[in-house]
Amino acid sequence: MHKVMFYPHNKSITAEDGDNLLRVAMEAGVHVNASCGGEGVCGKCRVIIEEGRVEGGITEKLSSEDINKGYRQACLSTVKSNLSVRIPVESAIDASVLNMPPSPRRTARIREMNLDELKEKGLFVPPVEKRYLELPEPTAQDNLPDVSRMVSYLKAKYDEHRLVVELPVIRKIPDILRKDGFKVTVTLARPVHEGSKTHIINIQPGDTTDRNYAVAMDIGTTTVYGQLIDIINGKVLAQHADFNGQISYGEDVISRIVYAEKPGGLDKLHDVVIKTMNAVIKKIVAQAGIDPDEISAITIAGNTTMTQLLLKVNPRYMRRSPYVPASTLYPPVKAVSLGIALGDQVAALVYPQISSYVGGDIVAGVMGSGIYRSEELTLYMDIGTNAEIVIGNKDWLACAACSAGPAFEGGGVKFGMRATKGAIEDFSIDPVTYEPMNITIGNVRPKGICGSGLIIMVASLFEAGIINNLGKFDRDLNTPRIRETDGIFEYVLAWANETQIDRDVVLSEPDIDNLIRAKGAIYSGCMTLLEEVGLTVHDLQRVILAGGFGSYVDLEKAITIGLLPEMDLDKIIFIGNGSLLGAKMSCLTNRIRLDVVEVTKKMTNFELSETASYMENYIAALFLPHTDMNNFPKVKERFEERKKIKNIK
Repeated sequence: MHKVMFYPHNKSITAEDGDNLLRVAMEAGVHVNASCGGEGVCGKCRVIIEEGRVEGGITEKLSSEDINKGYRQACLSTVKSNLSVRIPVESAIDASVLNMPPSPRRTARIREMNLDELKEKGLFVPPVEKRYLELPEPTAQDNLPDVSRMVSYLKAKYDEHRLVVELPVIRKIPDILRKDGFKVTVTLARPVHEGSKTHIINIQPGDTTDRNYAVAMDIGTTTVYGQLIDIINGKVLAQHADFNGQISYGEDVISRIVYAEKPGGLDKLHDVVIKTMNAVIKKIVAQAGIDPDEISAITIAGNTTMTQLLLKVNPRYMRRSPYVPASTLYPPVKAVSLGIALGDQVAALVYPQISSYVGGDIVAGVMGSGIYRSEELTLYMDIGTNAEIVIGNKDWLACAACSAGPAFEGGGVKFGMRATKGAIEDFSIDPVTYEPMNITIGNVRPKGICGSGLIIMVASLFEAGIINNLGKFDRDLNTPRIRETDGIFEYVLAWANETQIDRDVVLSEPDIDNLIRAKGAIYSGCMTLLEEVGLTVHDLQRVILAGGFGSYVDLEKAITIGLLPEMDLDKIIFIGNGSLLGAKMSCLTNRIRLDVVEVTKKMTNFELSETASYMENYIAALFLPHTDMNNFPKVKERFEERKKIKNIK
């Protein structure tokens, strides 16, 4: 056995001779970037071996200088002695950025429905309610069983019928009734359909009707967001986000599915996401200063893979043709049965799915944003590793998903990273000297590039004529910033002495190629879906961008590179985390739960891989911004104007 110490975390663990170093780090609870899930192809899992010996880990992803400094790829290294391993700063996880609001120029411009509006529209039907009872104490003449006494009083005072008392509540009733002289509060879980049974899920001593809470959660591939909701007044009392612990087992859903197929993999991924959820719940409960026993429900939205991993349902068939999920609808389940650290009275309500790649997070966004109740013809987009697209209104809905790849979240980009401190998020370039201005999250030295920064960067270089419409650098420009390294042309964003990582941070042509492929997939997915339903961009009355990435993207730059169709910017609305918004709405009204089944039934799913025009649109979109500049008339006009100015000079 060997002792492995990880710095700067100061965590140690024992490992057997020959153990994989990346897996040892996982077992120690130490995060190492591993975008490819440990397949050895991304080169992101760099670690420094300060003491001891490993076998392997030397690849073409590491320079000779890196190797001399002790760098190795953790996923390809095996433990051969006691080790001191340093995790470099680029692998650090900093969730603080997740809990910062977007900058004012990108803040959401949609007004979500509040409790008063829900009541006005007759939509306020909480899934859980409390009733206060003052029961007569039993006597020799009035010796009804405790449960019968309680149920009879509910029927008489509140006209509650078809009541079911759950066994955990029956176990509590005798002691709770007598704790405060038969003065108690019962919690009722309302049925979705009229005429169905109402379940009594909790009983508390005294009057607690002024304290009734629910948790809303978005389980994303990268992040987990939670809100604590006051069901009585509809207010968000606390919210918090953290990185999904599953990211150490693969950045994308395919990597997670592959890991889940390994022995013990499904259990591990389930346990890890539950651990993240429990940490978020603990945080928001502490922020709000409430008793966890007052929480009556939790609503959960996530993509199809995240949902199946959460529920410990085998996801392996979703990555094999014909790409079938286990189910699209899931019944309410006791939160404690999943390992969620809430009382046994709490039911977990999980949003339904549409297909393997259009999941509950998108359905929640459609419900929360109100598209399904709107007259306006709306395009809804949630951009991430996968881009999900919905078009329609209250009369009809069509949806599709396209695989954009991990470029928008830092994957497939040499210095790509998540949007955490040190990531370049904004960029401009001097068109004369070709010198950059980098702005990082947290205003610290750069250590990489996040997705929104990558879009701005490529758009700025394109507009300045430094790269052409194929994403290739102008080799004739007189600047040391553009250079060739190992046969690859790149632009130096920051020299080593200006960074946190003692290496030049660069943007290379393969990085730009990855972005072009990602934006091409999204643009072509959008255009193909519009074509399939007989519409054009000009027919749209409103465009909603959802997701954390959508809240930060620079719209003009996104259009410049051809990520989004060219359109009137006033039509575009940000809603931030649409999945979390839908989960919150489910905490406040059963009407959403009633409507969502009908919405999923009428949402037509298009499999883009089986749609002939998709590949044609995709190939056409593999240029900046497109092969046909007439699709982007304003961008075309700016470029023609720039050419005129350049010719005059």
